[in-house]
Amino acid sequence: MADKKIIAVVGATGAQGGGLARAILADKSSEFKVRAITRNVNSDKAKALANAGAEVVTADVNDVESLKKAFEGAYGVYAVTFFWEHFSPEKEKQHAKNMAEAAKQAGVKHIIWSSLDDTRKWIPLSDDRMPTLQDNYKVPHFDAKGESNKYFIESGVPTTIFNTVFYWENFIYFGQGPQKGPDGQIIFSIPMADKKLPSIAAEDIGKCAYGIFKSGDKYKGKTVGIAGGHLTGKQFAEGFSKALGKEVVYNPVTPDVYRSFDFPGADDMGNMYQFKAEFEEDYCKSRSIELAKSLNPSLQSFESWVEKNKDKIPLGN
Repeated sequence: MADKKIIAVVGATGAQGGGLARAILADKSSEFKVRAITRNVNSDKAKALANAGAEVVTADVNDVESLKKAFEGAYGVYAVTFFWEHFSPEKEKQHAKNMAEAAKQAGVKHIIWSSLDDTRKWIPLSDDRMPTLQDNYKVPHFDAKGESNKYFIESGVPTTIFNTVFYWENFIYFGQGPQKGPDGQIIFSIPMADKKLPSIAAEDIGKCAYGIFKSGDKYKGKTVGIAGGHLTGKQFAEGFSKALGKEVVYNPVTPDVYRSFDFPGADDMGNMYQFKAEFEEDYCKSRSIELAKSLNPSLQSFESWVEKNKDKIPLGN
């Protein structure tokens, strides 16, 4: 273990960071070892990582000094932010800046920054095809990450900007899955019309990140995007129907209708789907299934994922 290179994983108890930590821990011949960074070393997930062989340390993305200490001696850092905990693009940018600064001060050799597109490059704030949110953003949880790329680039630390995609676990935990209507019919509603939505299993994001670290210098200074599939709403509904053994009907609502839904962040999500639909070609082209498979040969398809997870998908009443 002493000669193995340390990968410091921010959000190691979360979806992406957890996937990366588990991928490294599962590879007994790995040249890397895991330093799992979490705010709560006593959580069940943190204890599970420690029991699996990870070094678990406390740090907070609000605190540069705690991050610097957590990154000391690390070869690599997996940097990710947590928008849906606070819904604040300003906080997200500060957290990204803190991680970039701490990595620079700690002498880190490779950062993978989990990012998304700044949609304002396609839809400027003056464009009224979708509402401007929080005064300065079209899709806040995208734009803040995309804007934050500059902090990592300017830090001078070799960085891979790692563009991720919608993950299928949102169908389980984020209310995005099929819902049973009053008449008993099961409806899957996203505002994508007949356009394809690049998406992936969260665990595979971590495995792809591990593939990037294993590739040495190959992806340093590069922007890469991954996906486990490019599926239309109709194809998702067909996949759900097959796995659940019940008909699921695709309901391609409009972005305006989606923005009016009664859950936190519906306006942000509605704008996100509209962006992905209107710029389908650009977005799909930037999220490669082939690259994801090359980084992670065990990449799951939606069909295999939904078959494995069908019992966890809440259909509502």
